[in-house]
Amino acid sequence: MPSPSRNGATKAGDWRNYERVLLPPVRDLHRFEVYVKHGGYEALRAVLTHSKKWAPDKVTEAVKASGLRGRGGAGFSTGLKWSFMPPVDPGTPRYIACNGDESEPGTFKDRQLMEYNPHLIFEGILIAARAMQIDATYLYIRGEYVDWIRHMEHELAKLYAEGYVGKRILGTDFSSEIIIHKGAGAYICGEETSLLESVEGKRAYPRIKPPFPAQKGLWGCPTTVNNVETLACAPLIINRGAEWFAGIGAEKHPGPVLYGLSGHVERPGVYEYPTGMLITDLIEEVAGGMRGGKKLKAIVPGGASVPVLRADMIDGVTMDTESLREAGSMMGTAGMLVMDEDTDMVKFLRRVTRFYHHESCGQCTPCREGTGWIENLVTRIDEGEGTLRDLDILMDLCDQMEGRTVCALADAAAWPVRNTIQRFREEFEAKCRQSIYAMA
Repeated sequence: MPSPSRNGATKAGDWRNYERVLLPPVRDLHRFEVYVKHGGYEALRAVLTHSKKWAPDKVTEAVKASGLRGRGGAGFSTGLKWSFMPPVDPGTPRYIACNGDESEPGTFKDRQLMEYNPHLIFEGILIAARAMQIDATYLYIRGEYVDWIRHMEHELAKLYAEGYVGKRILGTDFSSEIIIHKGAGAYICGEETSLLESVEGKRAYPRIKPPFPAQKGLWGCPTTVNNVETLACAPLIINRGAEWFAGIGAEKHPGPVLYGLSGHVERPGVYEYPTGMLITDLIEEVAGGMRGGKKLKAIVPGGASVPVLRADMIDGVTMDTESLREAGSMMGTAGMLVMDEDTDMVKFLRRVTRFYHHESCGQCTPCREGTGWIENLVTRIDEGEGTLRDLDILMDLCDQMEGRTVCALADAAAWPVRNTIQRFREEFEAKCRQSIYAMA
């Protein structure tokens, strides 16, 4: 990881002075030679050569002390997750599944990291592998990311040639492999146990938990599943310290984060800043304000599955788990969808429900049937054939889906429906009253 001057930690309120570390302004940083020239793989060298300071358990403790949370959506403590791996059994392989299956609508930050700083991901994988004594890591990348896969494979080949991956890494007694696995286009593979099934060559049906992957993952062996951005933070923690990382952004959800801003803003894109930024700062200053000077109507803070927030609900709300929970939403992937005053919320919900119906794997009846019913009802309302009773049926369907399936896709499909109708009910009722079935 490039190591510019050791700047102090940056609080969210001081974001204008923030120094980028995930996507630093270094030309051609995606190339192995450039990455190494700017201090890359020094964290890995430290972990491998300073065995007393950076024994595997101490690496895990540092990650835990940093407060790093998963960047893939759930926001679980990364160090705690690593600590769930059982003691090493010489006869049992151990794996990491690195999740780059970025398929959530509104989320496009992982591909930016893979394109511009892939070696930070590789270094993070190897540090995690050392901490958990991993034999092999499967880097699972969304199948549609054809160019990114080719790019990652090219750089990984250099690592093997230079002795950074494989047998006796950097001349030490530590060996670990990295295998890039191409997805086949299914959104469900972003769910951790579906991803494991896919790597094993099976249909990507989510598994019942427990057992959790740390106990029974790939081929029945201990496995940790982490998002690519999550693992990319590991070299930063080793190079600069857990205290530095914990001092960035929100106190209970610290660190740098990649915000994906899209929708009706002047400057959509991926921006790296501390966690805990005000939503209003992200929209008005980072993204240049609302497109065409229009008024803000709603946002979805962290990918299509998290609850929508009205414009009057975001004053003082910051991009971290606690603040967003209090506001009635979630951090998710930090992929923010911004909608202006002209947005038809019924049409918005119709697109969301179509996506989840199409992407349901079909294993669980409440999800397989429920997503279809939801799409049909929302479509009927949008096309002027709905009734007020349909809104109650939609709410009942959400009740029948949430918490009744093997994985959380049914919940992810139900939350946008429930919250969009509750928070913009007048729009849905207006369409129902104008329908061909409305009573005179």
